[in-house]
Amino acid sequence: MPPRTSGTPSSSSPTSPPPSLASPLPSASPKDGTVKSRTLKLHWRELQNLAPLPRMTRFGTQTIWAGLEPVNLDKNHLEYLFKSKANSSSLNIVSGRQPSISVLGVKRSNIITIALSSLPPPRLLPPAIYSMDSCVLEREDIQRLQALIPTEEELCLIKEAKAQNPNASLAPAELCLLTLGEIPHLSTRLQLWAFALDYDSLEREIAEPLFHLKLGMEQLAASQTFKYILATVLAIGNFLNGCKARGFELSYLGKLSQVRDTHTRQPLLHHVCVLLLQLYPESSDLYSDITAVTKAGKCDYCQVQSNFTQLESLCKASWEQVKLLNKADEKRKGGKGERMKGIGDEALAPDGSLRHRLPKILKECEERLKVLRAVHRRVINRFHSFLLFLGYSRAMVRDTKPEDFCKTISNFSLEYRTMQQTILLQRERERERQKNATESPGPNTPVGKRKNQQTPSKQGRLEEVLRTPESMSRLDVTLPRNRKRMADLQGTLYNTLIPKYNLNSLSGQTFFVYICISLPPNSPFECLPNSEVSRLASMIVTCHKLILFCLPHRCIFSENEVVTLPTYAEAMCDCY
Repeated sequence: MPPRTSGTPSSSSPTSPPPSLASPLPSASPKDGTVKSRTLKLHWRELQNLAPLPRMTRFGTQTIWAGLEPVNLDKNHLEYLFKSKANSSSLNIVSGRQPSISVLGVKRSNIITIALSSLPPPRLLPPAIYSMDSCVLEREDIQRLQALIPTEEELCLIKEAKAQNPNASLAPAELCLLTLGEIPHLSTRLQLWAFALDYDSLEREIAEPLFHLKLGMEQLAASQTFKYILATVLAIGNFLNGCKARGFELSYLGKLSQVRDTHTRQPLLHHVCVLLLQLYPESSDLYSDITAVTKAGKCDYCQVQSNFTQLESLCKASWEQVKLLNKADEKRKGGKGERMKGIGDEALAPDGSLRHRLPKILKECEERLKVLRAVHRRVINRFHSFLLFLGYSRAMVRDTKPEDFCKTISNFSLEYRTMQQTILLQRERERERQKNATESPGPNTPVGKRKNQQTPSKQGRLEEVLRTPESMSRLDVTLPRNRKRMADLQGTLYNTLIPKYNLNSLSGQTFFVYICISLPPNSPFECLPNSEVSRLASMIVTCHKLILFCLPHRCIFSENEVVTLPTYAEAMCDCY
């Protein structure tokens, strides 16, 4: 915490000027014998045991206190200045914590306290306000101070409470209002300061929309794609309406996406894009040609006119405020008693400060306002001429606002660009589809036949195995041969295959087939549905599990017997 000074000097202070102290004062020791009376004490926190730094640093090996030079003081004069004249009882009262004076409401006090957290200390505010020092107070700080300007009622309450309790201190909110209330013409100073800082941004809010409107008209008049679109829409409209119109109002461009043909239900804007891509392939997407029109469509030109009028009134009011401050400064320098105070205020506002440059700044603002007024008038007149160039009547020109016209053109250009990109994307996909169909060889082409010869399918290899003659077949003795009677084979697979595929005619033979199906390990064969069993009987499916079954009269394997084979090549058929 920063050091606090307790004690209050007597009201009858000496007239001799205070000494200039350039460095902190060393504490006087009673052994010197020079301090015999009681003086005010500085309640600081003394640093104990200033040992050297543990290692060499960028700033050296010693602390800053070790390198300070001794200061010769006039101790008698210091004792005279800071001699405590109060008795012990009064010292105890002064040194104790007293409640601060607070007369403002809770809400007002909280607002001021929050604002003070972002502002310099109250004692530094008057010099910065007198000189309009932007290094101390920024634009946001000026806005906060404008909300803290005290009223006459608040100042009266604070002064009365202070008069009733002269020894009590003021709360931070009350102290801030009392400090600001001592500055003459505070509201006028803050308004002048804010206008000098805000003029560039206020002028930019007027000039930028006018620049966008001027540039947008030039871009739209120079756009060849815009002319192609107008010619195409006019030709289509004349054909559909059976007339020979010479033009149409441009607000209808926004309705092209709502009109659809009766055959393909495509919007009219789609057909306009297709025609432009066919007739004028060099045309652009229009949206990228008129970027300034899009920016102008987002501006409010009625607000621009209002801002311009407000800026003129602020400039005139600023001249009146400067004259008021000049008269107040001259009046404060008039008398002898007020001369010292006026000189102090002038010292707070040096020659190079913003306060002294205000007349020059306001004169420059007036000159810039004259130029801005001429620019505003010429741009609006040029817009009216542009509407006449587009075929609008004078009545329509008076009723058409710049922001509405620019927004209509901007929205249409965005729809046109989206539709054009969609058509181009569809054409690109169609070209890729045709290219892939041309490059992929069919099964009857030489390339396809060669591919089939190089990579025979698994189904073909199984069919080749099944077409092996009986004389070439032999029994695989490596497989187990668990013989059972046919009565034991009357299960799901047997009952399904016999009637469906007329296998009773094969009763004079004994054969077995290897059918590959995918089953979890150790699963019973009855878990298969009939549809799956029928499918297995009509084709051979390659997978990692093998189910073996046989038909009358002799059985080689049972229904539920599962054998795992490494590859499909081991599937074969044996007949006897």
